[in-house]
Amino acid sequence: MSQESTVPGELGDPAAIAAEVAEPGAVTIVVPTFNEAANVRRLLHQITESVPSRLPCEVLFVDDSTDDTPEIIEEAAKDCPFPVAVLRREEPVGGLGGAVVAGITVAGSEWIVVMDGDCQHPPSLVPDLVATGERAGAGLVVASRYTKGGSRAGLAGSYRVAVSRAATWLTKSLFPRRLHGISDPMSGFFAIRRSAVTAEVLKPLGYKILLELAVRSRPRRVSEVPFVFQERFAGESKSSAREGMRFLRHLVGLRTSSPLARMVVFGLIGVSGFLPNLLALWTLTGAGLHYLPAEILANQLGVAWNFLLIEHLLFRDRRSFRRWWDRLGRFALLANADLLLRLPLIALLVSRFGMDALPATALALVTTFVLRFVGTEALVYLPSGSRNTRRTV
Repeated sequence: MSQESTVPGELGDPAAIAAEVAEPGAVTIVVPTFNEAANVRRLLHQITESVPSRLPCEVLFVDDSTDDTPEIIEEAAKDCPFPVAVLRREEPVGGLGGAVVAGITVAGSEWIVVMDGDCQHPPSLVPDLVATGERAGAGLVVASRYTKGGSRAGLAGSYRVAVSRAATWLTKSLFPRRLHGISDPMSGFFAIRRSAVTAEVLKPLGYKILLELAVRSRPRRVSEVPFVFQERFAGESKSSAREGMRFLRHLVGLRTSSPLARMVVFGLIGVSGFLPNLLALWTLTGAGLHYLPAEILANQLGVAWNFLLIEHLLFRDRRSFRRWWDRLGRFALLANADLLLRLPLIALLVSRFGMDALPATALALVTTFVLRFVGTEALVYLPSGSRNTRRTV
């Protein structure tokens, strides 16, 4: 990820600022921004009014904007009694979640508070988040809309409320152990100790960075503080159907981090490929094509279906190790080899080991499935750290 630092006024670079305030109890407020020019001046004013002088504080904006947000921050920072810095990213890798990770990497304070730049998270809660963490000895303190005293009042419309509730239920269902004690895993407002997070293990995708932190780098002790979600001050929400799809892909990536989980999802994707396969076979034979070439052609459609789902759901973060046509060719070769290997394997099990056809077929299916999964992971999507790394095209 390429990054460029720009800093308002004469405040110095972000790393130097972090070093100056990196003392016990100090806090870095990390604010990821994308086109929040209409909000950042008000946000800085609210932080000035809310954070007491006894709490050493800096504000670090990590900006991916295409508007004049950085310039507005620079102007507004002149009236702030605390250091304000802007970290500009040339490439918005990982979305707003990636911006937060970039901010965590730069921040040097003991406590890092992450909040949105649209004024929906009240800065008046920053001292409470840090104080709660200090009292409880917690590594993570979540500002929750769903604990006693909290509210999601600022969510605009019943549709967003329903989506938020469904997303919360889904994440807690998929990660019951990792999210135990976190009532609002979708919150974008939280405090974390710098020593409790290892930025290198994080793989953010989209804006739900708390979920990423809790699953991949969860501190042993977690506390919550209730908060009332405010209405957006200006501009438009970044929530969209596209972000929703990124969120679902992120969930799949988190859930399939173990080999066993990846194998299960690989199998489910394979089962789903029967539908386009059978549909193509029905169409081709209905058009008068002999069933044997029709079966071969239909199998290729199922292979293409499986490849697309595996690319986008299962191995998305490994696509950079080979070019797309190389991945497709290797995957198709393995998938068709599975078909060719299955028949002689069934014959061997029946003739050599005396098995009936049905159990022999079932065993062959399981065996070739495992081989195909291992082959796909090892030969198509090489593990991270391989020397055969290339940019995807």
